[in-house]
Formats: sequence, C-alpha cells, structure tokens
Amino acid sequence: MMPIMALAQQNIVYKDSKQPLSARVKDLLKRLTLEEKISLLGYNSKAVPRLGIPAYNWWNEALHGVARAGEATIFPQAIGMAATFNDDLLKQVSTVISTEARAKYNLSTGMGRRLQYMGLTFWTPNINIFRDPRWGRGQETYGEDPFLTSRMGAAFVKGLQGDDPRYLKASATAKHYAVHSGPEAGRHEFNAIIDQKDLRETYLYSFKYLVDGGVESVMCAYNRVNDEPCCTSNTLLKDILMKEWQFKGNVVTDCGALDDIYLRHKSQPDQVIVAADAIKAGIDLDCSTLLQNDVMKAVKRGLLKPGDIDKALAATLRTQFKLGFYDDAGQNPYHAYGADSVHNPIHIELARKVAQQSMVLLKNENNVLPLSKSKYSSYMVVGPNATSYDALIGNYHGAGKVINFVEGITSAVGPAARVEYDMGADNRDTTHFGGIWAAGNADVTIAVLGLSPVNEGEEGDAFLAPGGGDRLNISLPQSHIAYLKSLRKSIKKPIIAVVTAGSDVDIDAIAPYADAVILAWYPGEQGGNALADILFGDVSPSGRLPITFYKSLSNLPDYKDYNMKGRTYRYYNGAVQYPFGFGLSYTSFDYKIENNLKSDYRSADTIVVNLQVNNTGNYSGDEVVQAYIQYPDMERMPFKELKAFKRVSVAKGGQKSVSLNIPVKELQKWDLDKNSWHIYTGNYKLVLGGNSQDEKIVKSFKVTGN
Repeated sequence: MMPIMALAQQNIVYKDSKQPLSARVKDLLKRLTLEEKISLLGYNSKAVPRLGIPAYNWWNEALHGVARAGEATIFPQAIGMAATFNDDLLKQVSTVISTEARAKYNLSTGMGRRLQYMGLTFWTPNINIFRDPRWGRGQETYGEDPFLTSRMGAAFVKGLQGDDPRYLKASATAKHYAVHSGPEAGRHEFNAIIDQKDLRETYLYSFKYLVDGGVESVMCAYNRVNDEPCCTSNTLLKDILMKEWQFKGNVVTDCGALDDIYLRHKSQPDQVIVAADAIKAGIDLDCSTLLQNDVMKAVKRGLLKPGDIDKALAATLRTQFKLGFYDDAGQNPYHAYGADSVHNPIHIELARKVAQQSMVLLKNENNVLPLSKSKYSSYMVVGPNATSYDALIGNYHGAGKVINFVEGITSAVGPAARVEYDMGADNRDTTHFGGIWAAGNADVTIAVLGLSPVNEGEEGDAFLAPGGGDRLNISLPQSHIAYLKSLRKSIKKPIIAVVTAGSDVDIDAIAPYADAVILAWYPGEQGGNALADILFGDVSPSGRLPITFYKSLSNLPDYKDYNMKGRTYRYYNGAVQYPFGFGLSYTSFDYKIENNLKSDYRSADTIVVNLQVNNTGNYSGDEVVQAYIQYPDMERMPFKELKAFKRVSVAKGGQKSVSLNIPVKELQKWDLDKNSWHIYTGNYKLVLGGNSQDEKIVKSFKVTGN
C-alpha cells in the first residue's frame, strides 16, 4: 500500500513531474497568496517555506565564462569570440559555461547555499549592435553587424540552454532590448530616436532571431526609445515582442531600470504607477525591489488586478520548472556535475583554441612572423600590458589562474632561450621608459600595449574612462605610443606590437614603428599561450574584425545619433584603417565556385553557393569565407551586407569545399510606407571574399518577385 505522504505528494500537481508544464504552473499559482506572489517578482526572490520554494537569486552573469562566482574558465571577451567568426566554436564555449554553471549550482546548493552569481539564470548574451567605437560596453557584444551578431548570439544560447527536450541546462537572456549602445554616462535618461527602418533592420534583427530560436529570457534596457522607456514600452514589449513575435519566455528589467522611469526619465510621477505600467507592458521580473515594494500598492489603487500578477509570475515559474527546480534532482540530466566539471583541462584547452582563433594579424611586414625558434634565441617582452591580469580577462569575468603574455612566450621558447621582461612604460609618463637597452640586446622585442577594462566598460566600472565608461576618442594611451617610438628609434631588430583592446583603436599611430601588429582583444585566461602559438607559427592567425576600424571619429555622426547613415561598413564607405571582416594569415587562399548560380531568384528561393577554397601559400591555416550582398541602387539600402560566413581549415597545398545558403527572404527590407517587410525586385550582386572590401568572386543576379 502506498504511504500516505507519497499519496499526498502525488496529488500535488506542481510537484508531479509527469504533469504538463502549464498545469504545474497553474497549480502552484493557486497555492500562493497574493503577498507571496509579489515577493517572487524581484531578482532576489523570497523563500516560501510552506510550499517548499527556496530563496533564489536570478542575477547571474556568464558573458565569456561563469562570472563573479569564483573559479571558472575565462574565455576571450565577447568581441574576441565574435572575431573567430566561428559559431560552432561559440556553441562549444557556452556548452562549457553551462556545464560549469550546473556544477557550481549543484555544489553550492548541496551545501545549503543560495548565492547570487551561482544560479542558473544568466543575463547574457549582449546582442546590442556596436554602432559606435566610443561605447565602452561594445567589448561585450558580437560587433557591428546584425547578421554576425544574430548567428553568434544564437549559437551561444543553444550551448547555454542545452539540447535536452525537457530541461533547460541554464537560461539565457538576450539583452539589452533595445536600441542600446551608449552614451554610457547618460544611459539612465537617454532617449534614442529612431525610425522603423533602422529599428527593424539593425537594432531588432538579432533579438528577433534569438526569440525565434527559443531564448528563454529578454532583458529590457535603461533608455527610452522614441520617448517610451524600454521597460514599460507598449511598442517594444507588448506590440512587438509579445504580439508580433509571440515570445514565450520571461522579460526581466535591467538593474534599477524601473526606478529610472520616475526618477530620471520622469515619464511617470511615482513608483506605484511605474510598477503597474511595467506589469501591464509585459515585465515579469524586476532587477531591483520596486515590484516587490509597490505592486501591492498598485493593486490597492486599482491600477492592477491579481490576474496581472499571475500572468507575470507564470512566466518566471515556467523557467524555474524547465530548469528542474521543483523536481527530484535525479530526474535532471545535469544533476551529477561536480567539481571535476569546473575549469578542467578540456575546458582550459578550449579557452586556448578560442583565443588562438580570435587574435587578428593586422600587419606582417616582410613576413617577419612567424618567428623561428631556431633563428632567434633571445627575446624581450615589454609593455604596460605584458603581465596585466585585467587586459586578459575583460569585464564580467570569472576568477582563477591566467597565463599572461610573458608567461606564454617564456613557456613556448623553453629553457634554452633567453627571455627578459620589463614593464617599460606606464599609462601616463611619455618621456621616461624602461627596457630599451635590454631590448637592443635581444633578437626580437614583443611590446604589449593598448587598453584594459578600466579604460572602456560599463558606467561606474571603467574608472579611467573619460566618458563615464565610454571613450572620447580611439587613441591608444600617449605613453604607449611614445614608448613604441622610443623602442623603434633605438632598435633595428624586429619589433612585434601586440594590442589589447575591446574596440576600434588607432593602429595607424603605432603601425609605422612595428614590423608586425597583432590585435589580441581581451583574450581570456589562455591569452599568453595563444599569442605564443601564433607568434611561433604553431597556429596561423585567423581572427577577423567584427567591427570597422575607422581612421577618425570625425568621420562619424554624433555619438548620440542612432540613425545608421554613415555608420558601420553597411552605411559608411569612406577610408578606413581596416575594413570589417579583415585579418591577415600566414598563408593565402583563393576561391572557385563549383556550381552554377541562377540568374533570377524569387522570394521563396535560396541562393546556394558551393565553393572550393584552395590554400595557395606555405602554411596550413583557416580561412573565413564571407558572403556579402550588394542591393539595388535604392534610397537607404546598405552598401553591402554580410549574409553568410564559414570558417574552414585548409592544409598547405590543399583544398576544402564550402557550401553557403542565403535564403532570398534574408534580403527583405523594411518598407516605411507600408510599415512591413518587403523584398525589392531588381539587380543584386553576391560578393565572396575574406573581408568586406575583398572581392574574390562577384556574381550578379536578379530578384524578380514572389
């Protein structure tokens, strides 16, 4: 006979894992009091002991590794991962992140700990468009292009959320919705003015793609868009996200965003009205305490009904059920992850591989790289960032052992070679330098310069950034430039400049004084080893720029102008330092189309391109094939636009086949008159190459209608 306790448990629908999700959520909602429901609307949700609901902190970060939660594998910053142009690799990264997250969650909750940053609901990825190089948080994004951002973001979400048909491995959040990319200092009161064309084609494109792909959560932004605060915007939340896109996950506010609405945007007189507006617009969870403090007052004022609270809470309860919070742990495929799943050798090796593929070779005069270990026996490693922890880990990072650039190079050349280190310069002094005499006695000098997350980042974190987190220009520190000039003046032997940064910087200011330049981004814990792998030719460099490197900010519109005209490679056709998609290799490639393309396509068709990529150089390496579309000559069409990419490894003297598919529907543009998407008929071009200005193959075709 079944025990009475087990029989009672069986009749509690929300605890019965065999019941449908909707029935379980409905049952739990019935059992909660109104006060208890409201206590669950904040990120620091309260325990409900009588129903067995533990306290839970929804605020967790995993931008490029589990962040702020102790030991975890630190991958390259997001902009560096974007530079891999490798969505398959990014899925592997986020799969590791969610494995480590589950392990840390299992271990901590097993000890009765319910800690912030050690949960399973992650507020990542950041899929905002890096529209202007001044934005300090651009390093957190996948660059300036909506297509690349959407594909990299979707791959990250898939790995983070897992592929179990029943349980989420972890929950991902697409942020910051929407039209959010600076100025950082004014983000709490900024009003982004934008028309529907730029809104749909640029700022919402990636969000729509991730919503269609099943991202569990969306975070609304601090700013206003066309006068509506994002976190109470009926246009963005109710009309587009819920009605038009049919989003089925939960919506969380950015932290403190609801307070901004009455304190800074001043669009409502008090927090009670804001609480009501947020719930009615579609907010389910508040990253502050406003909803927990003021929803009951809104109910008593008649601004909200209890059913409104049920609708909001149901969304977050669904997420918790999908994460397995109310089921026996043994039913969850991720319950056994433990300490050996955190920062293990396999994960560390993946961090090294990603860093290798992220670094971009910008200059290689007279093929000075790769360096021959048999030819060179003494090395001088200098520069303010040569041993910098910060320049490796970026922002929103984990903690643990990192391999800096000096350590990576020293390990690579072994004990029979001479390696010296000198900081050489600081971030201020432009006249007093160290290590120059020693560099003159070495065969090769490697100078590590650039920025760190204190120079660019989020408001309040990047404390040396002159623009409240943002930069006011694209200049490297003047002391770094002066130091490299002094090195060059004194040394005729090879100088390799390595630049750390999360954005566009003025490489032209240093390129004349170095024989080679490598952009390392913020390369994560294996940055030192990955750089050495590239320097000494164990790996051919293959990173590609996910942003345009402009010659000057004077060529760009005002920072506060969100119109896309004159911005990014899609709408800027002036001279640049380096184009979007650019990156040198130690080898060379050519392409040959293997199939016949059609001359005419209709809207339901797919453009299929089968390529043979030939390695015509002296090293094995990776090519990133990029396919761009040039549109008919019509007002406000992009100059060109990435619509497919594929990284492929090709052995020296070898070839690989690559297949690219571009649905004609991907060429649709927003018609302002009809207020809808439209595929325009006319003459198009398909351009295949290694960057946005490379034209290895150009094919013309027509789109003839439906």
